[in-house]
Amino acid sequence: MKILVCISHVPDTTTKVKFIDNKKLDTTGIQWVINPWDELSLTRALELKDDPKNGVTTVTVAHVGLVGSEPTLRKALAIGADDAIRINADPMDAYYVAFQLAQVIRNEAFDIILTGIESSDYNGSTVGGMLAEFLGYNSVSSVSSITIDNGRVILHREIDGGKEIVTVPVPFVSVVQKGIAKEPRIAAMRGIMMARTKPLKVFEPVACEPLTELLTFEMPKPRTACKFIDAENSKQLIELLQNEAKII
Repeated sequence: MKILVCISHVPDTTTKVKFIDNKKLDTTGIQWVINPWDELSLTRALELKDDPKNGVTTVTVAHVGLVGSEPTLRKALAIGADDAIRINADPMDAYYVAFQLAQVIRNEAFDIILTGIESSDYNGSTVGGMLAEFLGYNSVSSVSSITIDNGRVILHREIDGGKEIVTVPVPFVSVVQKGIAKEPRIAAMRGIMMARTKPLKVFEPVACEPLTELLTFEMPKPRTACKFIDAENSKQLIELLQNEAKII
């Protein structure tokens, strides 16, 4: 059984975001990392591979991005992935990313494809579903647990008021969320050294027009100063909620 983990190359969550003319992200000084949800997906995939009875033979990571994203892929290899795939294109939107991934996946015969529920930069939550549609695979969203029992894949989903347990035939796409792994796996020194020689295959993109275009970025307005109201002055509180906050 072969597992593919799709990973995004995103700014560290502590990054102070700046834009050039409100049209392009200023990447100066940005520390790039593996998208947190994808990192947890990778951790769970490696945990499944660690147990021989699960029958997982390889864990591959895939990413759509230019050469500058290769350190992020090498980090995934250092954590434990067996090999990596980079599609040499600027990820213009979710549709474009899903389309490019699908072109490569069709020729690689993966059984389980994991995607994080969203990326921490755009928070679109659409790549996983689009990828499944392009491939014609079954997909399961909101997955918080994956186990393999005698070759049967068992998924736990978070639903309103509880959990749902489902089984799904391979191949399929699983869109995972928080809970899929307790903590992301950390690369050991041995893994870092081995990552230098692990295969990283580069594919050129297939012609595809993105469906969306970013026209401009706008920073959120600064928060107004906090107002303190005397606990006994309910009349003033109500007036502020009605006339300033406009929530009642």
